[in-house]
Amino acid sequence: MKKVCIVLTLFISILSFGQNEVAAITTTLNLYLEGSSYNYPEKITEAFYKDAPLFLSKPDQEIWLVSPEAYAGFYENKEKGAYNGRATKVLSIEVLNDIALAKAEIYFEKTKDIYVDIFLLKKLSGTWKIISKAASNTTRSE
Repeated sequence: MKKVCIVLTLFISILSFGQNEVAAITTTLNLYLEGSSYNYPEKITEAFYKDAPLFLSKPDQEIWLVSPEAYAGFYENKEKGAYNGRATKVLSIEVLNDIALAKAEIYFEKTKDIYVDIFLLKKLSGTWKIISKAASNTTRSE
């Protein structure tokens, strides 16, 4: 009975550790998602490692590479806190030690475009940061 209790306690500890990491990653992702849906550039830059590359989707470019600061700048002159029509949801999170892979969907209500973002995250100094992001417009055939 004692061994069963120890194994059960260990199993619960491992599960709760994983859930805590997923919650922390979700917090980081939400900084980016809320920042870009409600025009908070400071939340966007907070979510990213400062030198993270963002590989974006643009009709006239095969690859469009921007920095977190440049991306946040897209929201700089917009009304902070005003919803801009970007409906977002986290689709998946996979954690392996101090790295994680996440996927989110962004639906643009005005154009009906659906983008899927893939994020690579790393735990740096105890905080999860997005270290790379790639986006693809899944509604447009290219």
